[in-house]
Amino acid sequence: MLTPENTVIGFIGIGVMGKSMAGHLQKAGFPLVVYTRTKEKAADLLESGAEWANSPKEVAQKANVVFTIVGYPYDVEETYLGENGLIAYGKQGSYFIDMTTSSPSLAVKISTEAKKHQIHTIDAPVSGGDIGARDAKLSIMVGGEEEAFTDVLPLLQKLGTNIVYQGKAGSGQHTKMANQIAIASNMIGVTEAIIYAEKAGLNPDTVLKSITSGAAGSWSLSNLVPRMLKGDFDPGFYIKHFIKDMKIALDEAEQMGMEAPGLALSKSIYDQMAEKGEENNGTQAIYKYWKD
Repeated sequence: MLTPENTVIGFIGIGVMGKSMAGHLQKAGFPLVVYTRTKEKAADLLESGAEWANSPKEVAQKANVVFTIVGYPYDVEETYLGENGLIAYGKQGSYFIDMTTSSPSLAVKISTEAKKHQIHTIDAPVSGGDIGARDAKLSIMVGGEEEAFTDVLPLLQKLGTNIVYQGKAGSGQHTKMANQIAIASNMIGVTEAIIYAEKAGLNPDTVLKSITSGAAGSWSLSNLVPRMLKGDFDPGFYIKHFIKDMKIALDEAEQMGMEAPGLALSKSIYDQMAEKGEENNGTQAIYKYWKD
């Protein structure tokens, strides 16, 4: 069993979600080693006793369980397979858990290489945004060796409430793609619904009271539309990262011979938002597509 007495946790990627996630593990009593490109983002964790590392290499040398949540697949590849990456310097028997939304094929590649070093890897992307990370109520989709999943489950339970083992390496990432496909079209639907209500002269807040608990209800409707109406476009999840996810899903769908017109439409709208300089806003900024 992984306990604070026999476990040092490494955490790479102290961003909008990673900061809260690392904080939950630290508050659970685990020694914490952190690395992120901008050291200032880790200031609170360092003040609370976390140890700083200068690279993924140093994290791998100091920790026996490492969580990563970085930006893009190329960041994941560099973090795990780069010259100063986790795999090259990880301890035998270590557990590396990637919570980035990344490529399923890359997850398989990392798993294959890790096995050569007797290291366990798990792809465990999450859904729930900044709120889910803050409240430790993330949905976590897991791929990898089932035995390794069982070993790290108590740690994942510090971060989320809906934790489901999906199958072999890459399965967690494929599940996250299904999640993103569902969200992509839903974001268009919920935004069009609230724009329609406004144009009809209705009070959008009152409309939400009726439709959030009915058949139209969704996480995006309940959590992101209120942000839209307040003009709060700060990122719980960046547009630029959502575009990355949608591209991965479209590429995977194409490889499987599947058409995804709803996903393609959503990506085209978000691409236009990014071109207008909205890429660092939250996905709820799609509201501006109709309002600007």
